[in-house]
Amino acid sequence: MSKEQVVAKVEKAIEVIRPFLQNDGGDISLVEVTDDYIVKVKLHGACGSCPYSIMTLKNGVEQAIIRDVPEIKEVVAVNLNF
Repeated sequence: MSKEQVVAKVEKAIEVIRPFLQNDGGDISLVEVTDDYIVKVKLHGACGSCPYSIMTLKNGVEQAIIRDVPEIKEVVAVNLNF
């Protein structure tokens, strides 16, 4: 599978997850899929400042993405404030 196909599948998985985060006042956006298949995401709104955001990221987002895109090794949150 090409990297472009992996990115498309990750974006599709994020679209499935997004409504659950939005229900809690948050959101998520894809920043990058690295060459070694690590997904970098940005958490927005309530998800960006919630003390449970790491749990949400690892137990919810990461598991859902890896379930749909088994090529992915890890999902990490990045802080992009510029």
